[in-house]
Amino acid sequence: MSLEIADVTKLLLSLLIGGLIGAEREYNDKAAGFRTLTFICAGAAMFTIFSVKLGGEDNNSARIAAQIVSGIGFIGAGVIMREGERVTGITTAAMIWLVAALGMGVGSGSYLFSLFATGIILAVQIIFPSLERWIDRQRDTRAYELVCPLMPGLYQELDTLFKDSGLHVRSRKRFKADGNMICTWYTHGSPKAHMHLVEKLFEHPQVTRFKT
Repeated sequence: MSLEIADVTKLLLSLLIGGLIGAEREYNDKAAGFRTLTFICAGAAMFTIFSVKLGGEDNNSARIAAQIVSGIGFIGAGVIMREGERVTGITTAAMIWLVAALGMGVGSGSYLFSLFATGIILAVQIIFPSLERWIDRQRDTRAYELVCPLMPGLYQELDTLFKDSGLHVRSRKRFKADGNMICTWYTHGSPKAHMHLVEKLFEHPQVTRFKT
């Protein structure tokens, strides 16, 4: 069986595409970095090439290539972890999935589209983190726990203080303990609004203690 130039081109291009995306992930110190994504892209391309060759006249190539998606699913699931209430690794898993798709595209001969998609993915990876940070700054989520004396109308006064600060109050709760009223507000809003509220709480004579 001779070495076909088209197959070599596909392999080299898949290594290039996987390396480009992997380099960006490696630079940002992510779980799936340079070598991992390069190998995944090249592997997906090779499986696609072999599926076309093995499919032959029976046209089983689509069924063989479909197994790549299932296999990549297992790899992607391995990088998703739960840390308390946070789930991490979903973006990395999605990136593994995308790189495998690019490798399949190269293996099937869709060179231009795979290169175009690589450029779009890299642009998203470079631009979107800044956009996400900007969005997070607009929706900073915090919980405020206040300790106050039991006084008529004080709870309503504090609730109005939260609303007037420009924060959105998602929920609130209160209970009595040792002769004090302990209240918790769950809020989100801009850092400036949070700072304004914290200053007001420091100045409030009836707020004996609070934390956020």
